Amino acid sequence: MEGKEEDVKVGANKFPERQPIGTAAQSQEKDYKEPPPAPLFEPGELKSWSFYRAGIAEFMATFLFLYITILTVMGVVKSSSKCSTVGIQGIAWAFGGMIFALVYCTAGISGGHINPAVTFGLFLARKLSLTRAIFYMVMQCLGAICGAGVVKGFQKGAYENNGGGANVVAAGYSKGDGLGAEIVGTFILVYTVFSATDAKRNARDSHVPILAPLPIGFAVFLVHLATIPITGTGINPARSLGAAIIYNKDHAWDDHWIFWVGPFIGAALAAFYHQIVIRAIPFKSRS
Repeated sequence: MEGKEEDVKVGANKFPERQPIGTAAQSQEKDYKEPPPAPLFEPGELKSWSFYRAGIAEFMATFLFLYITILTVMGVVKSSSKCSTVGIQGIAWAFGGMIFALVYCTAGISGGHINPAVTFGLFLARKLSLTRAIFYMVMQCLGAICGAGVVKGFQKGAYENNGGGANVVAAGYSKGDGLGAEIVGTFILVYTVFSATDAKRNARDSHVPILAPLPIGFAVFLVHLATIPITGTGINPARSLGAAIIYNKDHAWDDHWIFWVGPFIGAALAAFYHQIVIRAIPFKSRS
């Protein structure tokens, strides 16, 4: 019997993840032990089906995310009367609700990142290898492009005449305002991701991994409520890139750098804050 169990463990994945990613980061032991950091490069991952399955999950999740959210944005902006649409609150709910649903669906497969900034933050915290991080980001961007492309295919005229859901800094705000909004907004999101998927918390409180998608989705909702009037809310470089590529107008590219630099800075600050200030991991005894 013991031999059978061992065979199952060995045969499940020849190259399993070094540590659980995202909401899959659970420990079955109450006596928590800090997992080793993920290696910078792990060539063995490239031979594992679970690696490619995770990338496909990120592609599909980001595709569905862009499809639903950009379609919602188009429904609001093309209407002459905002009272007949879901309004800004509805747009915020669409973004937050889709993140909640998609993180729940993909957490056990890829970690449910759906956002290059989240992937970047987790990479800085050594939760996944550089190989996996780059692969995730590429698949997320491809999924976002496809999702926005399907929306344009449904309603090309309305899409091109109403901004295509592309992120731009609104009139009355400076580029610095937009950059600041993206940094703070992404910090809130990535800090929530770290807190909701903290493996030490999961070891102590068994309900935490089950509830993790809820605070993450709610954080996205709240950030959108606050920053839609400023930048349309990026906090996700893949979302911004997908809409910009499919819309492809000059003004959509003028401020595009903000929606990469801002989220990456915010993600780095959140990783630093959680790992060094909150968890104090570099200062813990290695004995």
